[in-house]
Amino acid sequence: MTTTYAALLRGINVGGSRKVPMAELRTLMTGLGHDGVRTHLQSGQAVFAADHGDEESLAAELASAIEKHFGFAVDVIVRDHAYLKAIADDCPFPAAELEPKQLHVTYFSAPVEAERFAEIDRDTHLPEEFRLGDRALYLYAPNGLGRSKLAEILSRPRINKGLIATSRNWNTVVKLVEMTGD
Repeated sequence: MTTTYAALLRGINVGGSRKVPMAELRTLMTGLGHDGVRTHLQSGQAVFAADHGDEESLAAELASAIEKHFGFAVDVIVRDHAYLKAIADDCPFPAAELEPKQLHVTYFSAPVEAERFAEIDRDTHLPEEFRLGDRALYLYAPNGLGRSKLAEILSRPRINKGLIATSRNWNTVVKLVEMTGD
């Protein structure tokens, strides 16, 4: 049975380094035997169909192929349409009432427990807020991610130790649901 997935690549095409041209990525993924490969923006989203593997094995396969082809390691998270749709549907913030730049989702490679974030004084950062979901963290940053002090804290290596974590704004969250649902 064929399943449609999104691959989320972490930290590519940012600031002129770790360049992964989307056309090359599509060719690489097609060469791995994936069908219907499409990319979204230049920041590391690809949608594809596969009839083999699971999320972890597909992510490992793609990460290995990227390192071999481009010469540098890239963290990859792969999620299927059902998961992506559930993340969008379960958003604890009023997404329809917010500007997309105010709402972000950080996808994690594994489940996260609330204890990981216990040291963060949430009241200090209001009106910014975060909530945990299924292998995800929702962040409401009313002034955008670039100005968010809470986002800076949430991205610290010791908070995310042992995980791959990659964030997307709400427009991209919604677009990936649409693209994987086709």
